[in-house]
Amino acid sequence: MILQSLYNYYQRKPDLPREGFEWKEIPFVIELNKNGSVVQIEDTRTTDGKKKRAKSYLVPQAVKKASNIASNVLWGNAEYVAGLPDEKKLADRTSKGKEGDYRERLKEMQAAFIEAIKDLPEEAQADDGVRAVLKFIDHFRATDLKRYEEAWKEISSINPNMTFRLQGDTELVCQRAAVVHGVTEAASMHDVDRICLITGEKTEIERLHPSITGVWGAQTSGANIVAVNDGESPAFASYGKHQGYNSPVGKRAAFAYTTALKHLLARDSRQRLQVGDASTVFWADKPSPLEDKFADIFAEPPKDDPDRNARAIKALYEAPRQGVAPVKDDQTRFFVLGLGPNAARIAIRFWHAGTVAELAKTIQQHFDDLEIVRPLFEKPHLSVFRLLLATATQSKSENIPPNLGGDVMRSIMECLPYPNTLLQGAIRRVRAGRDVTYPQAAVLKACLNRQARSAQTSEKEITVSLDYSNTNPGYRLGRLFAVLEKIQEEANPGINATIRERFYGAASSTPVTVFSNLMKLKNHHLAKLENPGRKVNLERLISEIMDGVSDFQSHLNLTDQGRFAIGYYHQRQALFSKPTEAKQGD
Repeated sequence: MILQSLYNYYQRKPDLPREGFEWKEIPFVIELNKNGSVVQIEDTRTTDGKKKRAKSYLVPQAVKKASNIASNVLWGNAEYVAGLPDEKKLADRTSKGKEGDYRERLKEMQAAFIEAIKDLPEEAQADDGVRAVLKFIDHFRATDLKRYEEAWKEISSINPNMTFRLQGDTELVCQRAAVVHGVTEAASMHDVDRICLITGEKTEIERLHPSITGVWGAQTSGANIVAVNDGESPAFASYGKHQGYNSPVGKRAAFAYTTALKHLLARDSRQRLQVGDASTVFWADKPSPLEDKFADIFAEPPKDDPDRNARAIKALYEAPRQGVAPVKDDQTRFFVLGLGPNAARIAIRFWHAGTVAELAKTIQQHFDDLEIVRPLFEKPHLSVFRLLLATATQSKSENIPPNLGGDVMRSIMECLPYPNTLLQGAIRRVRAGRDVTYPQAAVLKACLNRQARSAQTSEKEITVSLDYSNTNPGYRLGRLFAVLEKIQEEANPGINATIRERFYGAASSTPVTVFSNLMKLKNHHLAKLENPGRKVNLERLISEIMDGVSDFQSHLNLTDQGRFAIGYYHQRQALFSKPTEAKQGD
């Protein structure tokens, strides 16, 4: 299903590379005259933040290789293109007494580069650009490049990808018509072998599928979704079928689905977002507004456009009322795929296939579940990243639990209860920080409501704002704790640390151990208030809260600890709101 959907996406995107080609970042382009002499070396890199980023070119598809020697056509790293040693590799091999072996390998690598060119059809080999490259290799000396000092420093130190351009051309040598024709012709020549599982056609089967690049945390050289180890063990050779022949996918189909996926995963793609460790991509059977808005809905908005996600979500909510896309186009199939790193392979974190209308509904439900009263300075809609960050130790992204992002997205897409790890993480962070932030409160509300909804319990759903009718002991005790803290603050203006810093953990888990003392302490604080009316109002509020509490619990379970946190949060927001605002959850 996944591969077939990606294959179909490739078919609907005429701008994706034709068979045999791919987009590749090439830092250096060597410009040659027809005699093969170096005219200049172009550094294609531009500054992107703190790093330099090379320009991408459409080049012949990279060959699959591990430790073996195999060359791409008319492009590659400096070892292949010019037989130049990588300084770090050379130093390492020299220290191990293997410098001679490394230099021999360099000769073999350049020989492979030449062989890849000579494998092109005669028409391509007769091309002026190709002939210039072969002349460059025949007469190459390192001094030809050393005179370009700045470029040489980079080439000799980082072993970058390089390619060629003929003087006077705007295209690369590998993009000249004769070369393109030769590469395309070779790529399209398939022997009839077996039936492809994707297309259902008889074709030559791909033994090793092209690598996928762009997955966060995976090998930079790429990793595979479909891969079977080769070896003597029968476990790797079902019915005597080795590697890709275990699950036969045709060469053309393998190229199509991998090209489509690499396109979706590209750095500048508008159809990807990072959710924890899950690189998430999405697409539709046909053009859909949701393809353009999906990332804006879930991703953290850019600093130069902080309201981008709010606009996208507003459009989603207004669509049903206005009768416009995406809801109107309810039959369009929409796909969401989450990928995570896993050694040399790519792990499928989650996969969702449904209609645009179905997805729009589940997305709306997600944001409805998250909605909670908030300070005015907070944004109304939380990105998935901020939800995950609310559970991370020290609120650092590197501490977001593995797999959590994928689990959360699956819950959103399929309208399932959020994972328990999300609830547990939020409660742990609340206790560690001894405070309840807006994102944490939103997470807790959403988790608890979906949990109760799924289990069909009689537990009252948590409202957006303060709920005076909620009699849950955890919720009531959280409200009480907030009021006791407020009394302490008013009795001691400018106090550095309140009861929250000292007692929140115990109050939210084992109320009986602290609340009796806190109630006695409250009397001392009330006596210090100078405004008799304020004192009466606060005592009345405590009585109203305690009306549903017969005694202090010895222990609150995890869900009630979550309700304690929300009760505290709701009550704090109400205490600092206008009287008319404090009743909105009633």
